[in-house]
Amino acid sequence: METPSTTQDSAHPAAVDQRRSFGERLSSDLRLLPVAAGLIVLFVFFATQSDVFLTSRNLNNLLVQSTVTGIVALGLVFVLLVGEIDLSVAATSGVASVLMSKLVIDAGMPVPAAVALGTLSGVVIGAASGRWVTLMGVPSFVVTLGVGLVLNGIQLVLLPRTGRYNLLNSGVEKIAATNIAGASAWALLIIGLILFAAVRLSTLAARRRAGLTASAVQIIVLPLVIVGGLGTATLLILAQRNGLPMPLILYIGILGVTGYVTTETRFGLYLYAIGNNIEAARRSGIKVERIKITAFAITGGLSAFAGILAASRILGVSVSSGGGIGGGALLLESIAAAVIGGVSLFGGRGRVTGALFGALIIATVSNGLNLMGVANEARLIVTGLLLVIAVSVDRTIEKLAGGAQG
Repeated sequence: METPSTTQDSAHPAAVDQRRSFGERLSSDLRLLPVAAGLIVLFVFFATQSDVFLTSRNLNNLLVQSTVTGIVALGLVFVLLVGEIDLSVAATSGVASVLMSKLVIDAGMPVPAAVALGTLSGVVIGAASGRWVTLMGVPSFVVTLGVGLVLNGIQLVLLPRTGRYNLLNSGVEKIAATNIAGASAWALLIIGLILFAAVRLSTLAARRRAGLTASAVQIIVLPLVIVGGLGTATLLILAQRNGLPMPLILYIGILGVTGYVTTETRFGLYLYAIGNNIEAARRSGIKVERIKITAFAITGGLSAFAGILAASRILGVSVSSGGGIGGGALLLESIAAAVIGGVSLFGGRGRVTGALFGALIIATVSNGLNLMGVANEARLIVTGLLLVIAVSVDRTIEKLAGGAQG
């Protein structure tokens, strides 16, 4: 028996196609527009609530504040694209930062080597989780939840009896304390824009070789103007302080690399293919298990590096590193940043730039509410509501695009 909606859809196929086309555009090309609009609204709102919000000092703090959550969110993009989830990212960041500190303080290891080994530990943890998921067929949220609990215990074992490593004057603090100003900062911006233009040019050439419609204005000129304008504005604001903070430089660098990997490489294509239809991807010859393990490894490595960066900022590690036992705040905010930025929990959709906007929204909410004197509990409530709304919007978009049944 036909339902009213079924009868109506069959009677108006053009309307159905139009709705589906709009849903597909909203899930891809237009997905960042409501996110960017929401960020602008938040900026306007908090600017009217606090005279301090738009000062160079506060904007510097806001941008740096978003880096740790943003880097973890960038890592989560990889597992989310293949339709998986990693609930151990906060615990991974915590145990990696403690391991790095132990190597520097107790073993006397040079900081670069300790940072590399700490980051590598995250890669190994992620790869092990991914291997277990693909080998045993256990849902990733169960595996990574268990791994997170194991890592919480390991973190406690690695900490000294005092429960804390003080990183002041250890050399680690230089990672977050370094600033690039003057001509060097402008040179970095120019180099970044040149690299960005080169990638966009490669995208244009690839589309034309494939016989697809490709506009140089849409693919190169407009994105370059937007990125260049935002970069210039950011640099002018931060120049009033000490210049570009190293955490922000590292964050943007990682954003550029992950953006290139997900959009310009075969590996990135495989991520989207697996997330959209895993069986079709497997039948086309894609090594699904290998791609998933690699995605988990990247997530673990970026989470570990984010934890090390956080340790450098706060000059130490303790039980609370990585968001504390359970990783509540960091885990929630990282997932929220990715999903709010348009990365689908159902796999196959989203971009790393979405994680950037999502992290900025999370940091803006936190920063603005703190300036207004709102309690921390309210910040968590708002972040949780944003996550629920974002997932609901994502599900609605999926239905409009025809990707979900019912």
